[in-house]
Amino acid sequence: MPTHGSPDRRRHLSSSPFRPDPARVIEEFAVGDRVSHLRHGLGVVVACSQSTVTLKFESGVIRVNSPFDRLTRL
Repeated sequence: MPTHGSPDRRRHLSSSPFRPDPARVIEEFAVGDRVSHLRHGLGVVVACSQSTVTLKFESGVIRVNSPFDRLTRL
């Protein structure tokens, strides 16, 4: 089990007959993007940095840390 802050990729041996897992692509967001969150519903990006996105929903403002698995750009 990976520890907090460590990559969740498994080590690939060069002698393995299997291909390594593809690198994980982390989506980037811009201020004003409309998004959908699995728990909070529809919202708008109000601020963003490389590792976090701040979102405004009807229920309030939240900050989501990278990777943004529960967030989808509309």
